[in-house]
Amino acid sequence: MNDRSPHLPPALDRIDRRIAGWMRRNGHWLLRGSLAVVFIWFGVLKPLGLSTANELVERTVYWVDPAWFIPLLGWWEVAIGVCLLIRPLLRAAILLLFLQMPGTLLPLFLLPDVCWIRAPWVPSLEGQYIIKNLVLISAAIVVGGTVRDGRAGR
Repeated sequence: MNDRSPHLPPALDRIDRRIAGWMRRNGHWLLRGSLAVVFIWFGVLKPLGLSTANELVERTVYWVDPAWFIPLLGWWEVAIGVCLLIRPLLRAAILLLFLQMPGTLLPLFLLPDVCWIRAPWVPSLEGQYIIKNLVLISAAIVVGGTVRDGRAGR
């Protein structure tokens, strides 16, 4: 099979192939690892009372006592991160993540004055923080797509 790019000189094509190969071999593991770091790091800040998102959570789910809900949410996120690191627990990580993610989008609708400078095109810093969860959701879909073929373990 000739996978040489007709638009690259041979020397650049070899370099390009090596780089793409490295990315193919390592990308899934790096994606899992970076997702795990984000969930563990941001999660552990919540029960410690150090998360800048705690106030946003309190204002969004105002009908729940934040004294127990915020720590629960934080440990839930830590569990997602830990499960992402342990190959046999990937399905659990994806399930926990997809149960949690809809709640992270609630402030966009329940707190428009906090999340938007001009809805729906100019999000505030808090709105940007929430919208970036689309990347986390997409990354989880990529990781979840590997649970049956073994790529996520490499």
